[in-house]
Amino acid sequence: MPVIGVLTLEIYVEQSFSLKDKRHVVKSLKDRLRERFNVSIAEIDGLDSWSNSTVLVVTVSSDRVFAETVLQAAEKHAADQLGGALTGSVVEWL
Repeated sequence: MPVIGVLTLEIYVEQSFSLKDKRHVVKSLKDRLRERFNVSIAEIDGLDSWSNSTVLVVTVSSDRVFAETVLQAAEKHAADQLGGALTGSVVEWL
């Protein structure tokens, strides 16, 4: 039975003075995570905010341990790339 892991990332871009600034940070993160971890990723909240964003990272696997490893690595990579801009993260299983 496949498992679906969902990682929610809360992002606050303090030095953003426009939507363009924030979108640059979010797009860079999305592109890197998608390329490096082969996950699906989408910005789901804060689309009109200059500084806040909620991004979902999703992986599907037949092995929960593998899915956990992928999401943990994606979370660490996001934290390394964003630093203090990553204000929260939560993993859920479907």
